[in-house]
Amino acid sequence: MKFKYDVLVIGGGHAGCEAATAAANMGANTCLVTMDMNKIGQMSCNPAVGGIAKGQIVREIDALGGYMGLVTDATAIQFRMLNRSKGPAVWSPRAQCDRGKFIWEWRTILDHTDNLDIFQDQADELLVENDKVLGVRTIWGIDIYARTVVITAGTFLNGLMHIGKRKVEGGRCAEPAVHNFTESITRHGIRAKRMKTGTPVRIDRRSVHFDEMEPQPGETDYHQFSFYGPHRQLPQLPCWTCNTNEEAHEVLRRGVADSPLFNGQIQSTGPRYCPSIETKLVTFPDKNSHPLFLEPEGVDTNEMYLNGFSSSMPWEVQLEAIHKIPALRDAKIYRPGYAIEYDYFDPTQLKQSLESKVIEGLFFAGQVNGTTGYEEAGGQGLVAGINAALFCAGKEPFVMNRDESYIGVLIDDLTTKGVDEPYRMFTSRAEYRILLRQDDADARLTERAYNIGTAKQDRYDWWMQKKENINRILDFCNNTSVKPDLVNGFLEQLGTSPIKGATKITELVARPQINFENLSAVVPSLKEAIEASPNRKEEIAEAAEIKLKYKGYIDRERVFAEKMHRLEDIKIKGHFRYSELHDLSTECRQKLEQIQPETLAQASRIPGVSPSDINVLLVLMGR
Repeated sequence: MKFKYDVLVIGGGHAGCEAATAAANMGANTCLVTMDMNKIGQMSCNPAVGGIAKGQIVREIDALGGYMGLVTDATAIQFRMLNRSKGPAVWSPRAQCDRGKFIWEWRTILDHTDNLDIFQDQADELLVENDKVLGVRTIWGIDIYARTVVITAGTFLNGLMHIGKRKVEGGRCAEPAVHNFTESITRHGIRAKRMKTGTPVRIDRRSVHFDEMEPQPGETDYHQFSFYGPHRQLPQLPCWTCNTNEEAHEVLRRGVADSPLFNGQIQSTGPRYCPSIETKLVTFPDKNSHPLFLEPEGVDTNEMYLNGFSSSMPWEVQLEAIHKIPALRDAKIYRPGYAIEYDYFDPTQLKQSLESKVIEGLFFAGQVNGTTGYEEAGGQGLVAGINAALFCAGKEPFVMNRDESYIGVLIDDLTTKGVDEPYRMFTSRAEYRILLRQDDADARLTERAYNIGTAKQDRYDWWMQKKENINRILDFCNNTSVKPDLVNGFLEQLGTSPIKGATKITELVARPQINFENLSAVVPSLKEAIEASPNRKEEIAEAAEIKLKYKGYIDRERVFAEKMHRLEDIKIKGHFRYSELHDLSTECRQKLEQIQPETLAQASRIPGVSPSDINVLLVLMGR
C-alpha cells in the first residue's frame, strides 16, 4: 500500500465522510483515516438529521453532490417538514434515522468511491515543514504523506467524559480519546480551546408505558432530503412525547451539587440551544415541566433516545428522576447520559476555504471548528474536501457567499466572528432567508457543483430537466388568463375578491387564499401543465408556486444582496497595516489585524468593526 496522497482526511464522522468523497469524486487521490471502520458516520447523539436551518444545510449538501441527504432518505424512519405554519423561507425538513443502517449506508458509499482508500488507525502527530503540511504520523508509527490534510476529529481530541463526579477519557462512549495530536498542531501557532457537549440517556422501549404518552407521527408525502435520490423505503415509525414534572425536578435539584456542570468539574462552554436538563432547571426555575421526546433508534432495535433529557448528573439521579415520570416509571436504561469536553481550534485562523492561515495545505472541518451538529459538520466537510482537491489542482478555492447558501453563512460566521460557545445554525443567522429556501438549493448550487466536479452528469441532467419543467409552469402561468365566469364562484367561496375581467394565473396565485392545488381543481389547463412533469411533479409544482407567490419578496432581497456584493468585490487583504491606521478605532485595528479579512464586506461583519471604520477603509481604498 502506498502511503502518499493528494488529500488525507483524519476522522470518519459526518465531516470526514463528506470531505473524503468530495475530494475523491473530483479526482484527487484520497485517504480517509478512521479509528473504527465499523462506526463510519456514527450518530453520536440523536439519530436524526435536519431541523430548523439544519435541514436547509442538508439539501445544500445534496445539491452540491454530497451524500448526507441520500444517506438520510435511505435510512429514514420518520420524516417531517418543520415550520409549515410559517412561510417557505423557514420550512425545514427533519428525519429520524436508523442509526445502524445509517452507518452501513455511508460505509457502502465510501467502499464504492473511486480514488478513495480507507485506513483504520489513529492520528498522533501532524507532520509540518516550513509552515507547509506534509502528512500525519499514526500511533503505530506509520507516516502517511499528503499534499493536503483535512482534520475532522469531532470530539475525540483530548476528549473527557463526565457522569457525576466520575471522569473517563474518551471521544465517545466506549471509544478512546486522541492524545498528542492537538499539541502537535498548536506548537505551530494554531490556537486551541475547550468546549463541552452532552447526550441523553437511552431507554429500552419494552419498559415504556406508551399509552401514557402522545404519539408524534411523521409525514408520508413527497418531501425528502435528496433532490436526486429515491424516496424513503424503510417502515415509518412514530416518536412519542411526554413531560417532566415537579417530582422529577425535585430529584434533579437534589443532584445539582454533584453535577459536573455546577460543581466546577467542567470549565468549558456548552451549547446554549441544547441545554442539559439540570441547566434548564437552573435557568428556568419557575417552570413546572419541560417537554421530552422519546425517539426510536431504528426499526430492529428496542433502543430509544430521550430527547430533552441531556444530562451529566450521577446515573442514579438520572434514573430516579426518569422513574418519577408516569410513562417512564418502569424504564430500563441502556446507558445514562453524559457530558464530554474536547479540543477545538479557533476558526478565525481559517480562510473561507477552511484552509489554515498558519499552515499551508491544512484544512479543518466540523466540531474541531467550534460547531455542533451533524449537518454543520457535513457542510464544512464538503467544502473542505472540495477546496483540498482544488488546492492540489492549483485552482482557485470554492467559496459561497452569504446570499448563496446557509453553508456560506456558517463558514463566514466562523471565520469572521469566531465562536465562544458551540455554534449551531438557525434561520435567524441568515439575512437572506428568502433566497436560501430548502426548495431551491439545487437551483442555487447544482450548476456550481457540476462545474467543479462534485455533481456528476446524471445529477446535472436531472436538475436541468427539473429547471426546464419549473420554467414551463411559470411561463404557462404568466401567459395564461382565466375568465370571471370560470373562477368567480371559486373565489367567493374562499372569501377573496372576484375578478372583473380576464386575469393571469400569476395574479391569482399571488393571493394568500389560492394555491396550485385548489386552483387547478377549477382550471383544468393548470392541472394539465403541472401533470406534464415526467417525475417529481409535486416538488416541481411547489418550487414554481413559491417563485410566483413570493416573487416580490425574492426580488427585493436579491437587490439587497447585490448591493452587498459590491463590498464583497473590494479585496482588502494585504492592502493595509491595520496597526498604523489611527483613523480606525483601537478595537477595529486589533480585530482586523487578528482576522485579516479577505474583503470589505467580511470586515463589516466582524464584531467591533463599526460602519464608520468601514467608511474610513472605503476612503483609503479610493486613494
